[in-house]
Amino acid sequence: MSIAFLIIALVTLGSAAVAMSLRNLIHSALLLIASWAGIAAFYLWAGAEFVAFAQLLVYVGAVSMVVLFAVLLTRQSRVDMAIAPDALRRIVAALLAGGATLGVLFGAVVSAPLPIAASATPVTVSVRQMGQELMGTHAAALLIVGALLTVALLGAIILASTGREDPPGVAPPAVAPPTRKTS
Repeated sequence: MSIAFLIIALVTLGSAAVAMSLRNLIHSALLLIASWAGIAAFYLWAGAEFVAFAQLLVYVGAVSMVVLFAVLLTRQSRVDMAIAPDALRRIVAALLAGGATLGVLFGAVVSAPLPIAASATPVTVSVRQMGQELMGTHAAALLIVGALLTVALLGAIILASTGREDPPGVAPPAVAPPTRKTS
């Protein structure tokens, strides 16, 4: 095992572990970006340059910006962030769900038939072929994912703008929300 692999693994796993343990969502999102960049570095180390580039563009670039905008737009005040009394039950439920997911994924990986390296022929796919596959066969899925991310960001904006009262001394927004007339 090389030193580069160990460094990449430590940075990736360390930033992901610290991101899960922090209470500040902005810091957690930034550490999640570092973890995604570590995964891209692993792809580079493994020789999959195109996948590393896609990881940087999609996750480090686009998804991280959506996450940061959603966190910033739906952020609540510190008073609203008090720990609920049922937090322990939610933590236990989250750990059970995560453990079940890990078990299913581990079972799928272990039971998957792997080809023997000596008899397997390497498949070479060019970047052009991948692009044609993405923009040809899978173009609808790519558009649907883009629309879902856009709707999620718009939903975060709507959630952040409604239901929030301005603190005393802060001027109201320039455009007042529409009101219903009662007759």
